[in-house]
Amino acid sequence: MIEGKPEHKKLRCAAIGVGRMGQHHARVYAQMPDVELVGVYDTSPERAQEIADKFECEVFPTLEAVVAANIDAASVAVPTIFHKEMAEPLLRAGIACLIEKPLAQDPEEAEAIKTIADESGAILMVGHIERFNPIMRALSRATAEGLTITPRFMEVHRVSPMTFRSVDIGVVYDMGIHDLDVVISLMGGREPDRVEASGVSVITEHEDLCNARLTWELGEDQGVCVANLTFSRLALKTERVTRITSEDAYIKIDYGKKTGTLIRRVANEAQMGEVREQLANGLDLTNLKWDELVNIDELSVDDGEPIVKEIESFLDSVRSGQHPAIDAEAGLANVRTAQRIVEAIRESLPKSMATR
Repeated sequence: MIEGKPEHKKLRCAAIGVGRMGQHHARVYAQMPDVELVGVYDTSPERAQEIADKFECEVFPTLEAVVAANIDAASVAVPTIFHKEMAEPLLRAGIACLIEKPLAQDPEEAEAIKTIADESGAILMVGHIERFNPIMRALSRATAEGLTITPRFMEVHRVSPMTFRSVDIGVVYDMGIHDLDVVISLMGGREPDRVEASGVSVITEHEDLCNARLTWELGEDQGVCVANLTFSRLALKTERVTRITSEDAYIKIDYGKKTGTLIRRVANEAQMGEVREQLANGLDLTNLKWDELVNIDELSVDDGEPIVKEIESFLDSVRSGQHPAIDAEAGLANVRTAQRIVEAIRESLPKSMATR
C-alpha cells in the first residue's frame, strides 16, 4: 500500500454486452490493478467466449449467473432497447451499474430504471463518455480554478458520415445525446423551457439529420440562454465542435482534435475599453487586427483515455458510496430532452410525413 493512501478493496466486476463498446469496458476492468474482471455476458456465446479468452475471465451463461457470482459492479453495454432488461436484475441485487448512454429508449423506461436503483440503493451511473473527454476535463479544471461560465448562447455541431450502426434509433438518441448531456450539465442540470426542432429522414426510418433550438428562461434579471444544436449522420466528414458564449468568456471546444480555446472577458477588458472609446470618438479602426486585441488561452489537455477516466469515476463511487458523476437523474433529463426534440421534429413535418 502506498503511504498516505487507503488500501482499496479489489472490486469484482463484469461486462454485460461485449460488442463495439462493451469490449472496451471489459478491457479496462481487466487492466485495472484494484479490479478483477470476473466474467462477461453476451447474447452471442461465441463473442462472449472470444472476449473471455482475450482477458482471461469467465463466461456467464445467464444474467442469473452474473448475479450469483457476487460481483460488486458491472457495465451494461447492450443495445438501448435492452438496458432495462439487463440492468434490472443487477440493480435489484444491489450491484452497481454503469449503463452506456442513453439511459433508456424513452423517458418512461429511463424513469423505471431510476426507480429500481433508488429502491435498491445500488449505485447507478450513466456512461455519457464525452464528459470524460480530455477537453471537457480541461474545462472542468479551468472552472475549478475560478473560470465562471454563465452561458448565454451555445452552438453545437456533431456531424459524421453514415456508419450504419445504431440505425434502430435516430440521430438525436444516437449522436446528439452526447451534447445534450454537456449543455444541460452546463445549465446546472436544468432542462430547457422551450424546444424547437426540425429534421429529415433519408436513410433510416428515423431522423438522420436534426437542428434543434433549446431555450432556458433564466428570469427577468438574467434573460435567456439559447443552444443551437446540429446533428447529422449524413455528412461527408466528421466534426464535433461546441462553442459557448458566456457573460465572462468565450470557449471553443473541438472534441475530435482535443483542443480548446478560451477568451476571458476580464483579461481583455482594458483593450475593449480602449476600442469602445476610440469608436465613440469616430476613429477609423479598420486596420486593427481583432485576434491581436484579445488574449487567447489554450486549455491544457491531458492524454487520459476517456473510457478509463469514466470507469475510474464509476468505481470511485462504488468504493465510497458517493453520488456518481452522472447519475440517473442526469441520464433521465437527457432522455426527456432528446424525446422532446424528436417530438418537435414530428410536429414540424407535414402530416403525411409525420404519420409514416
